[in-house]
Amino acid sequence: MRFGPVPVAEAAGLISAHTVRRDGITLRKGAVIPEEVASGLSQAGLSEIVAAALEPGDVGEDDAAARLAAHLCGDNLRGEAPFTGRCNLFAETAGVLTLAPARIDAVNAVDEAVTVATLPPFKPVVEGEMVATVKIIPYAVPGAVLARACAAETAGALAVAPYRRRRIAVVSTRLPSLKEATIDKTLRVLAERLVPAGAEIVREDRVPHTADAVAAALGDAIDGAGADLVVVFGASAIADRRDVIPAGIAAAGGLVEHLGMPVDPGNLLLVGSRAGVPVIGAPGCARSPKENGFDWILHRLLADLPVTRADIVALGVGGLLMEIVSRPQPRAGGEAADPDA
Repeated sequence: MRFGPVPVAEAAGLISAHTVRRDGITLRKGAVIPEEVASGLSQAGLSEIVAAALEPGDVGEDDAAARLAAHLCGDNLRGEAPFTGRCNLFAETAGVLTLAPARIDAVNAVDEAVTVATLPPFKPVVEGEMVATVKIIPYAVPGAVLARACAAETAGALAVAPYRRRRIAVVSTRLPSLKEATIDKTLRVLAERLVPAGAEIVREDRVPHTADAVAAALGDAIDGAGADLVVVFGASAIADRRDVIPAGIAAAGGLVEHLGMPVDPGNLLLVGSRAGVPVIGAPGCARSPKENGFDWILHRLLADLPVTRADIVALGVGGLLMEIVSRPQPRAGGEAADPDA
């Protein structure tokens, strides 16, 4: 693409690099210059204009943006009509955004003319939400540059995994120190969390804080109520793999995949399963409606995305969500016990 000043008399058919206003004539940035506009500007005394001219093999900004967006677009996404070198991608369903950061990085590394910006990976999205934007910086790019950006390994780099697990069971363990009103509030908070996913609580059990009681409740929830995800709220935080909730999962014939998470709030989360049904041992912060590590894992599992130990340990960078100023400071070496995180 050629770019620079040209005589107004030779500007017809070129692309205006900037908005020009003169004697009632307005030429918009990025517009193809009509013959009559060039003539009018010349008559108004303008002798020169900055313009761009495509060369053989160049692809115009809108066409390039649309083609790259279509190339990146995976399941449950749609692109809108491009404008000013930009093409936006939107979710066609509620779910969780999936992407491979390395593939997006590869596109952005091709050339400074080509850019792609996305929401963070595994971000919960609603239908109609914008998840990514493709922007071509100049008015055109060489076809070879666009071809490299549209390489086979970057195809379908973005997608939305729709929510699939909708039947949620809740097991709450009891101790004398835990008020029933706290359990009631916890259930309301969880129900609100589930609304965007179209999920609902189909069974709720309150049992003694023992491994046997947890095991029996898991069996009733999965085998009896047909739950496809179970959340266990302990009256006391999980302190060890031999503690009540992980022991209950094991007694029910289940498996504890991982205990602990490098996300705060949310450190004391457990991920397990029984008979192919995910089980979350919720951290204490999950009783609060504020975003915490529980939300990150819950939404992935609701979208039927696997959550492995490797997935969890990779959450540490960016995992410090907030500091609770009023709580004791175990990070600073204080004596007070850490509340259920």
